[in-house]
Amino acid sequence: MGVMYTCAALAMVYDYDLEDAQAAGLLHDSAKCIPNKKKLKLCSQHDIPVSDFEKDHPFLLHAKLGAYVASSKYDIKDEEILTAITYHTTGRPGMSLLEKIVYISDYIEPMRDKAPNLAKVRKIAFEDLDECMYQILKDTLSYLDENPNDVDSATKDAYAYYTMLHEDRLKISKTGLIRKGNMFMNREQEMVSIACKAIDDKKGTGHKGN
Repeated sequence: MGVMYTCAALAMVYDYDLEDAQAAGLLHDSAKCIPNKKKLKLCSQHDIPVSDFEKDHPFLLHAKLGAYVASSKYDIKDEEILTAITYHTTGRPGMSLLEKIVYISDYIEPMRDKAPNLAKVRKIAFEDLDECMYQILKDTLSYLDENPNDVDSATKDAYAYYTMLHEDRLKISKTGLIRKGNMFMNREQEMVSIACKAIDDKKGTGHKGN
């Protein structure tokens, strides 16, 4: 229940639908109690893809299988809720608002007491979700550093993505530059870019004269 209540709290802060956030938080671990061998069997029966890493670490399948249980048993059809359940353990690059809410809530909920920097992470969660993702993933990978083969590739990809956002934010705060695609530009350059685009758009949609 702690994850559900934490999801609701973050949903209030970030203006997300409360009922959907609570549903995702309540059902995120709905397949966790299933024995690992049965997880593998159920995934095979219901055509749920299983990676080689997941075959070696079947406890991770409770997330994917949890989404299936939420859909088939509890009639949850909202894709945002189902993907939030699917990625609440590993994370992934470019997570949706609800995905971040559930992932972070699972890490910071009141019953957690062993995660590193937990007080700091809990504070950041209510200030900046992307920065919180970076901190959680950083701490997670640091904790698992002694056994890098125990880290799912999705988690590594998520860390690379949120590290990029974190470094961009630092660069912007120090220099005032703004990211545009793969480039950084200052405010003046951004305004010129916007003006040029507007002119190009006008030319592209303009009417021929009589």
